[in-house]
Amino acid sequence: MDTARELSDRLATLLRREHGALAEFLVALADFDARRAWAELGYASLFHYLHRELRLSKGSAQYRKVAAELIQAVPAVVEPLRDGRLCFTTIIEVARVVNPVNWQEVLPRFYGLSRHEAAEVVAALQPHPAPPVRTVLTAIPRPPPGSTVELTIPAVTPGSTVELVLPRGTSGSTVEPVPVAPPSRIAELTPLTATLQRLHVTVSERFARKLERLRDLRPDLSDDALLEAAVDLLLARAEKRKSGHSDRPLATARPSRDPDHVPAHVRREVWERDGGRCTFLLPSGEPCGSTHQLELDHVVPRACGGASTVENLRIRCRGHNLEEARRVFGDQLMDAYAGRRCGGSA
Repeated sequence: MDTARELSDRLATLLRREHGALAEFLVALADFDARRAWAELGYASLFHYLHRELRLSKGSAQYRKVAAELIQAVPAVVEPLRDGRLCFTTIIEVARVVNPVNWQEVLPRFYGLSRHEAAEVVAALQPHPAPPVRTVLTAIPRPPPGSTVELTIPAVTPGSTVELVLPRGTSGSTVEPVPVAPPSRIAELTPLTATLQRLHVTVSERFARKLERLRDLRPDLSDDALLEAAVDLLLARAEKRKSGHSDRPLATARPSRDPDHVPAHVRREVWERDGGRCTFLLPSGEPCGSTHQLELDHVVPRACGGASTVENLRIRCRGHNLEEARRVFGDQLMDAYAGRRCGGSA
């Protein structure tokens, strides 16, 4: 059976081939476009050729069209695409700011970036000329009983307004929200400038009422300042709890009878020593550095007699904490443990 390292090496080889094949396709496509060969085949544009002749989706066709045009203007983008330094999904953003004059300086700024990170670079290089500063609340009316209505919320663009059209015979005070699935926790962020981003997030009617009350109490603050202040308070509280800091004087803190309890001063010292980040070392020798779902991990497990001391504790993200547990206790025991946590039978 192949080892994990052998499988990883094979994946790396296949990925290099994928990058190479994509680069070769784009080079050939750039030449095809430069010759306007698509016109000889009866198509109105390269986009139509890609969409109708090669059967690519409109999105895929647009990406490749932009890439082919960029290669014609700046051939230097080919090698970063070939070796994977430049992600294909960022090509739309790259094409907005990279040109034959500035490519040596600007192109490397996109290496290794995601689409959103690339958009942030573009926003820094070409800031939005008039970043919108406003709050838009759009109510969703409830359809009549027994009917199925597809509701579409219009996109909000700079300088636009949103008009809420209610069903005939209803008023704003009687319209109830349509029950929908809980929205994702990940809100959509659109970079506008180097320091400003637009936030798209779905909120409850209860949240809107609270925000209105807060506006009345603090009319001196804008909506973004109010939200940032609230986030600051919650962030400080969460970091204090996670790191073991407490507002309660040490003299009033009672010792815990729980044998698994980690004293607050120990938790605090470990947190400060490790910088509030996962310290698991990746195969490259770099620390994981994640700040997501952090836990305290015992170097010598408690089940093996390890103590909850600063020297025997370290910060791990949940994934690497479980990986370490599997290494120590084995897959069978950890699978049984996971089954019990999920309500299943071991």
